[in-house]
Amino acid sequence: MTHPFYVYGSYGFAAAMIITVIAWTWIDGRLRRKEMAALEASGIRRRSQRAPKDKAQ
Repeated sequence: MTHPFYVYGSYGFAAAMIITVIAWTWIDGRLRRKEMAALEASGIRRRSQRAPKDKAQ
């Protein structure tokens, strides 16, 4: 009777780890968006948003 306990325990542990990674990624994404918004509000811009330099010199 230990086999079902092992199988269900393994599935439960795997599910808990997947939920933890999803939650961690979601929370970290929200924090990074807030950080980016604060930096952009202070005038710091991303390189990808800068106007391209005129290369015809």
